[in-house]
Amino acid sequence: MKILVVPLLLLVGTCSNQRHSEKVDNLKNSISYSEKAPVETYLNTITTEDLEVHLNEIASDKYAGRRAGADGHNEVCDYIRKYYDSLQIKAPKAYPDYFQTIPKSYLPEELKVSQNVIAYIEGSEFPEEVLVVSAHSDHMGVIDGKIHNGADDNASGTSAIMEVAQAFQLAVENGHRPRRSIVFLHLTAEEYGLYGSLFYTENPAFPLENTVANLNTDMIGRVDKRHEDNEEYIYLIGSDRISTELDFIVRKANEEFTHLELDYKYNALNDSNRYYNRSDHYNFALKNIPVIFFFNGEHKDYHKPTDTVEKINYKVLQKRAQLIFATAWYVANSDNPPAKEVL
Repeated sequence: MKILVVPLLLLVGTCSNQRHSEKVDNLKNSISYSEKAPVETYLNTITTEDLEVHLNEIASDKYAGRRAGADGHNEVCDYIRKYYDSLQIKAPKAYPDYFQTIPKSYLPEELKVSQNVIAYIEGSEFPEEVLVVSAHSDHMGVIDGKIHNGADDNASGTSAIMEVAQAFQLAVENGHRPRRSIVFLHLTAEEYGLYGSLFYTENPAFPLENTVANLNTDMIGRVDKRHEDNEEYIYLIGSDRISTELDFIVRKANEEFTHLELDYKYNALNDSNRYYNRSDHYNFALKNIPVIFFFNGEHKDYHKPTDTVEKINYKVLQKRAQLIFATAWYVANSDNPPAKEVL
């Protein structure tokens, strides 16, 4: 009997590996865009020119670095709110003026009352199921008399999801309403400890149990030292930690439409930078919601007054925003939401 045990165990292990491999292959092969033409059409409405308009506004000196709760950040939130209203993208019923107010008592002592900005497009078939596309709108304010404009951090991400929202609204106007609802969530007080996303996940405008994924965008307008020879890249963080399917979806979106280098360096569980814990997607992940953090990596101007608009690479920002749009399109229109399963 002892002689037979090892071959038997090997056989069981081999069969198990084959089943796992088949399951992975079946999942990969199940992900496809039934119609590529409309994705291409609306993806191409995300332009460098429009991104530059938003980014120049949001990172302007007149907003004094967008410190959460300060007048400058409040004015930026009003700019974002008016933009959604102008596109006729609705506010949620719970927050009819688009603002989710966060009381001072919830925030660090040095901050005043602040707000998240929430807009959404209602789904046609599964309106109760929600995809959240997020970016933080605040930055560091004025430090030692110097304005920290935060062009990359995170006027880039804020501008990107505004353009993504416009692309989806154009699709709606032409008869392509998403099957699931899409929430565009501009978060406050990220720079002080992810307070805006923490407040949202504790006081959601839409039930978290119906939130199928969070696509979070934080710093996507620059190129880091690691990619000086290939600027067409994006770091993906967290995409495979809760849902293997969500990771396969973003890979398929990239393969079909944007052809960026997808870099998983900072997705490693032992990454010393701990980026997975450091942006707003993390509070969604803590609620077992599948997430992707889109990120360009740090650069020499990170959290310095030199993070300014003239250093933004708008062509790369456009491609990254288009990848987010294509990924969101699939998640919002697939027959089923991404499975909470890691293969």
